[in-house]
Amino acid sequence: MRRSSWIALGSLPSLVAISLAHLPVQASQPSVVAVDGTLCDLTRTLAGTAIRVTCLIPPGGDPHGYRLKPSDRQALSKADLVVHVGFNLTPSAKQISVPGPVVAVGEVALPSYQGNDPHVWHNPANSAAMTSVVADRLSPLLSGDASSSFATRAARALSVLNDLGIWASVQFEKLPAKERVLVTDHQTYSHLASRYGLKEISMLDSYTTGGALKPSSLNAITRAVTGSGAKVIFSSYLPANKSLKRISKRSGLPIASTPLYGEGIAPGESAVSTATKNVCAILKGQGATCDQAAATALANRWASI
Repeated sequence: MRRSSWIALGSLPSLVAISLAHLPVQASQPSVVAVDGTLCDLTRTLAGTAIRVTCLIPPGGDPHGYRLKPSDRQALSKADLVVHVGFNLTPSAKQISVPGPVVAVGEVALPSYQGNDPHVWHNPANSAAMTSVVADRLSPLLSGDASSSFATRAARALSVLNDLGIWASVQFEKLPAKERVLVTDHQTYSHLASRYGLKEISMLDSYTTGGALKPSSLNAITRAVTGSGAKVIFSSYLPANKSLKRISKRSGLPIASTPLYGEGIAPGESAVSTATKNVCAILKGQGATCDQAAATALANRWASI
């Protein structure tokens, strides 16, 4: 007669404890805080699902006037790494004091830059350089399969940013040299202008004191934009403010129906799709066409990383 196998119920807790003791311990997911909008998208794209990325400034937000909230400070206190663009893009980033490293990514990526325009990502080559810096700082937080997948994502991201730079160059070549002009309210696109040979006229920053549009400033701006080759004035927000409307009326240049997104990513967009939107808006404002199909393909490649 075969004996029945059984285990005394009283011994189950001990057996369960022994079994659990031999299970592998799950490491906590690394936590990273990205302060600025565009850098947030670069970081999230690289991190994938292997790293928890918290972004402080939402799409469409203004980094210059951003103030840290209690929830931000809580996220920062738990972060293994904090990244921000640097160059005083977000002044409140100077207030961040946490145990882990705080990296001004743009300053590390572009150590020789001495200018006063912190919006460095508008040159795709600068975005690629920042992506490499972020990748270097994220890599030590990962191991095993996660590390291998991360390296693949980083390579794909750099490939897309390189192709974005080439695509933008092809688009701007459609403009005659005398029409490669970008008239905006504030200096935000000097890195884009330098890369692609545009003349940037930042009206309020260049011709006013503290943004106050005095009659003498209005006259100087009108002289600068009239005959410059510009066909429209670009605003950061719509509807445009009173100062831009006055400039438009005096100079005869209309305000573009599509705003440019200079401070980060556009709502509902990525770093790459925002960049292509800006390029296409500039071209269309200057009367040229834009390869939207190729722009969409770039955005889709970025989204698939």
